[in-house]
Amino acid sequence: MQTTLSESARHLPRAAEAESILRTCVHCGFCNATCPTYQLLGDELDGPRGRIYLIKQVLEGNDVTQKTQQHLDRCLSCRNCETTCPSGVDYHNLLDIGRAVVDAAVPRPLGQRLLREGLRQTVPHPDLFKSLVNGGQVFRALLPGTLQSKLPRHAPPAKPRPMTLRERQVLMLEGCVQPALSPNTNAAAARVLDRLGISVIATREAGCCGAVDYHLDAQAAGLDRARRNIDAWWPGIEKGAEAIVQTASGCGAFIKDYGHLLASDRAYADKAKKVSELARDLVEVLRDEPLEKLGIHASQRLAFHCPCTLQHGQKLGGAVEALLSGLGFNLTSVPDGHLCCGSAGTYSLTQPELSRQLRDNKLNALESGHPEVIVTANIGCQSHLDGAGRTPVRHWIELVEAALP
Repeated sequence: MQTTLSESARHLPRAAEAESILRTCVHCGFCNATCPTYQLLGDELDGPRGRIYLIKQVLEGNDVTQKTQQHLDRCLSCRNCETTCPSGVDYHNLLDIGRAVVDAAVPRPLGQRLLREGLRQTVPHPDLFKSLVNGGQVFRALLPGTLQSKLPRHAPPAKPRPMTLRERQVLMLEGCVQPALSPNTNAAAARVLDRLGISVIATREAGCCGAVDYHLDAQAAGLDRARRNIDAWWPGIEKGAEAIVQTASGCGAFIKDYGHLLASDRAYADKAKKVSELARDLVEVLRDEPLEKLGIHASQRLAFHCPCTLQHGQKLGGAVEALLSGLGFNLTSVPDGHLCCGSAGTYSLTQPELSRQLRDNKLNALESGHPEVIVTANIGCQSHLDGAGRTPVRHWIELVEAALP
């Protein structure tokens, strides 16, 4: 796509990157075929091609309006379009650049500002978020239905983690909301890894990956969290940790981008690149291990929801399904498995109507094979889908750990 950046846009920190991405797009429109919001709304400006055109206009110096902001806000950042695109357009990075410019130019209404700031002040803080969740459970019956659906229906308490220090060690991101919404997930991962001779070193100082801030109009704050996580992990890296494991694919996709996002930071560029190289989704670690040592012979009937951040962000579609099938689980067929469930980080709160439509469509597809339970690989998807009160939704590693002899 031919483009000429305005004089002001040329001074942006990522101007050259934006121009390069824009020139990659050939405007073919294949992306619209797999865009969830385009499928729901049928508006060209609510598909990737239209949003790319809007960003192009902004960077060429055209007026920026609330309408522009609205169309960019409606994007789930699911990256399905990147999987579909024959030209390899790096859409999510262009979207981040465009959103930053638009948000700087267009003041948000008070309600939106309060919601976004409220989310930023609670979600990335594990202790505060856990207190709010616990308080919500106590007063659950008094809460409106929308808030009740955000609370976990069944959150098995975390089982004890192994205390053995083995020769092989990995670091693990504890996360911000997962300890409150699904406290047993990381513990289950640690127990399975221990059976395979790998110790998990938890680093409490590495909490939120930074994605919440980064995608809520506070990119600088998100990158500051990335720097703090790098500092927290660095001693373990220097001691020989072989990987940094994430059980939430949304966090993993963002951490794998640290090297790119901090490439111009002289103090952190090399460390960020190393962290991104060491970042592994849990399935990447387990699939290379001799899983027969676990002694699992499962037969439970499952539907697997592959999060967008796993299949489109990390290009690991099919990896969890292969692992679970190899362990004996009976996986049902899921139509349109490439489509987003509507969680998308805080999207279910900032765009609730679209999010609910996508969730209901996804659940209809997941339940079409009549599974006993739905499993996924991302806490956001897990909480969002389970909040509908239909088939129970859990992280896949919990079922693997429960099947250990």
